[in-house]
Amino acid sequence: MKEAEKWPYPIQGYPSYDEMIKDQARKPIGERIDYALIVTPNNVHFDPAMKCLKAGIPVFCEKPLTVTLQQADRLVKEVRERKIPFGVAHTYLGHWTSRLSRHIVRSGLIGDVRWVDSYYLQGWLAGRTEDMGVMQAEWRVDPKRAGASCCGGDIGTHAFMQMRYVTGLEVTKLQANLATFVEGRALDDHFTVYCMLSNGGRALIRASQISIGHKNDLGIEINGTKGTLVWRQEEPECLTIHLPGQPDRVYWRGEVKANDGFLKSLPKELMAEPTIPSGHPEAFHDAFARLHRCFEEDVRAYNEGKPWNDDGSRYANVEDGRIGIAFVTQAVASSKRGGAWVPMK
Repeated sequence: MKEAEKWPYPIQGYPSYDEMIKDQARKPIGERIDYALIVTPNNVHFDPAMKCLKAGIPVFCEKPLTVTLQQADRLVKEVRERKIPFGVAHTYLGHWTSRLSRHIVRSGLIGDVRWVDSYYLQGWLAGRTEDMGVMQAEWRVDPKRAGASCCGGDIGTHAFMQMRYVTGLEVTKLQANLATFVEGRALDDHFTVYCMLSNGGRALIRASQISIGHKNDLGIEINGTKGTLVWRQEEPECLTIHLPGQPDRVYWRGEVKANDGFLKSLPKELMAEPTIPSGHPEAFHDAFARLHRCFEEDVRAYNEGKPWNDDGSRYANVEDGRIGIAFVTQAVASSKRGGAWVPMK
């Protein structure tokens, strides 16, 4: 309530999300909130999300979706029964170059996918950051609030989702090693998973929060039968294509042209996405804004009784969130069994 009073323009504060949901549900569409944005610690995702859905309020939820697979399954069921928009905040899918990467790989321009190395490296938990009064560290290493995995749930899910989004492939089985390097920490701070893919290819999904020098180093390298694609989110304005016996091709947002000898035709909706000229960099906030703009389009259509489509091409949907929880759940199970192969659920 006090925070609401500090805003530079009038907003209504509530003592709890329960009271907010009840109040907003009584209001007609057009006067109530467009959708609820859930950015709480992991253990406070499921309850407000479920209550919003039952009240007919669309939800855009931080990842990981929930702390258990059972909770995730219940959200999927509720979303599909009620046919209501639900997005999961995998921000990096909103980079224009992520979407170009998806088009290139799924169009077969680098051939069949053989190997994927998808990673997210950080160094901010290399010491006892949770003992320094850093709230964001405190809850992430607490099993009651974070769930079964710190590093895997927090950033391993991003690397996993980037692989799925760009390639269109699914993990069929995996073997994992979760490590805790900082003494006394209850959850993993290093996460390594070797995967079998649905096309017979292989992938390494890896994440670390003790890699000093790395900040938010999410990246992906995809080796196909015809070439390789390389993308890094800390350099989100470009991607690189390696082809046998040819100079490397670097594609910059705003400078991509169809039928250039490698690229063929390009989707109109993809080419219409960039809103600022090349050389004026897009970055993290632009990626977030693109996801929310796409989600808002679906919310408006839902409110107006028009068709809408959350197929996962513009933002991660509730099924994507559920698959992320299944991935972490099975990785934890594999690691507890000494890295045994386990199937995806």
